[in-house]
Amino acid sequence: MIEIDTWQEIFDTVRKNKLRTFLTGFSVAWGILMLIVLLGSGQGLSKGVEYGFRDDATNSIWIRSGQTSVPWKGLRPGRTVQFTNEDYDTIRGGVKGVEHITSRFFIRGTLTVAWHGETSSFDVRAVHPDHQHLEQSIITGGRFLNPTDVEEHRKVAVIGERVKAQLFKGAPALGEYLEIKGVPFQVVGVFTDVGGEGEQEKIYIPISTAQRTYGGANNVAMIMMTVGDASVDESQAIATDLRLRVAERHDFDPDDKRAVFISNAVVEFQRFVDLMGGIRAFVWVIGIGTLLAGVVGVSNIMMIAVKERTKEIGIRKAVGATPMSVMSLILKEAILVTGVAGYVGLVAGVALLEVMSRSLGESEMFRNPEVDFGVAVSATLLLVVAGGVAGFFPARKAAAIRPVEALRDE
Repeated sequence: MIEIDTWQEIFDTVRKNKLRTFLTGFSVAWGILMLIVLLGSGQGLSKGVEYGFRDDATNSIWIRSGQTSVPWKGLRPGRTVQFTNEDYDTIRGGVKGVEHITSRFFIRGTLTVAWHGETSSFDVRAVHPDHQHLEQSIITGGRFLNPTDVEEHRKVAVIGERVKAQLFKGAPALGEYLEIKGVPFQVVGVFTDVGGEGEQEKIYIPISTAQRTYGGANNVAMIMMTVGDASVDESQAIATDLRLRVAERHDFDPDDKRAVFISNAVVEFQRFVDLMGGIRAFVWVIGIGTLLAGVVGVSNIMMIAVKERTKEIGIRKAVGATPMSVMSLILKEAILVTGVAGYVGLVAGVALLEVMSRSLGESEMFRNPEVDFGVAVSATLLLVVAGGVAGFFPARKAAAIRPVEALRDE
């Protein structure tokens, strides 16, 4: 049942002390605003870093060749390590934990792609069929490369949606022949990619076909693989095994970090997860600390209010008011002030995040700063708890006032 008289009295008290109420509420509103903005900013940073992982599998390991930097078994430093198809076969058949694997061959020179007079330059990648598992490529028409394409050196191509749009101008692409550096390839598939428009401007062709057609012998530039649900430690063990096997094949010191370069996405992604967890924890600590400072301010102001109303409280108790009713009055006033001020801070914080989001646009490292529903609910619960904490001690002090002493107080 709503106690209209009680709330009317609380509102009268608030109106009589407008400046005090404003200053009290401002500290709480500022605390909630800072909490929301910090949480939203942390979320924006998290999404920005996560956006950097959008294109490649987060459980992948990449190895590319370099040059030796230390002598080994009488061999001089400065030797170029050249990967070949045999390295791909060795890793595919001998390294435990590898789920999908592909190698890539780089075609030299300007890669001009043409179809019926339409000409443009695109990124052409010569790969194995498993490459689809390392990129976030989604087939929208036809198919991706298959093992038979590689075995039979077929001149087939899978093109991105942007390639289709720029070359074919709305015309059907599947089954058509486009020329890559003067060599015709039949389009067997079209894909989109969550990595954005840049990733959709790529063309995939069988690596064996590219090696034979463009004079690549059996050389490859890099080898990439996924390692399933391997943990960080397991992925590091796989990376170590990779280095040892390649070092043995190419006669270089396994500890030579410049002979081959290994990128472990499992480790990098876990570092990102740990970093984001630390940032979120830090944000919560700072935000709650700011809010607690406001709560302490509310509590102090309510203590002063109780002191000012000592005689009034004494009269209430003298005419029959119970300690619980006195506590309830003070608690309700504290919860009202913190609740309203907190809600204002919550709305202001969300509005500020919206302004930030519109101002920054689609930044690579800071994207869509926002606060989800769960956080908003948590902030609301914090407000209720904060109001109760802020009013409890002043309310307890008010309830303990003796009528005789209160009436005698000047």
